Amino acid sequence: MDVELRVNGRVERLRLDPRVTLLDALRDRLGLTGTKKGCDRGQCGACTVHVDDRRVLSCLTLAGSAAGSRVTTIEGLARGDKLHPVQQAFIEHDGFQCGFCTSGQIMSAVAVLREGQARSAGQIREQMSGNICRCGAYANIVDAVRTAWAAEVTD
Repeated sequence: MDVELRVNGRVERLRLDPRVTLLDALRDRLGLTGTKKGCDRGQCGACTVHVDDRRVLSCLTLAGSAAGSRVTTIEGLARGDKLHPVQQAFIEHDGFQCGFCTSGQIMSAVAVLREGQARSAGQIREQMSGNICRCGAYANIVDAVRTAWAAEVTD
């Protein structure tokens, strides 16, 4: 099937088997490898991207279902050389160790901030609970999200 995706502000036209997931289309067909394939079962959150500003697990989303929607991956957050505030906060707070979950964590954190659900550490942990970090950098991740939230509030 022919699929037209708007990924990170660019229109991409692909010919795909209807069973291809958004994750596989992004990684294998478009070369956007920042989105990670963790469990491939929707349980770890490493594959989190935004479709029309909503976070989705791209391993459970068929690419065809995203046709005509705006898809944002980790590669689409920064503006030129300027990192997104959440990306910058993750660096400042060492919100990663092995880095495998980081793109999914950041994409979820951006959505949590947009949704207004980051007012306390408890809210952040609850809203980010679908993203697993096997290294256990959770405290640093929460600190990064709180810093990014504070920066948004004061701007």
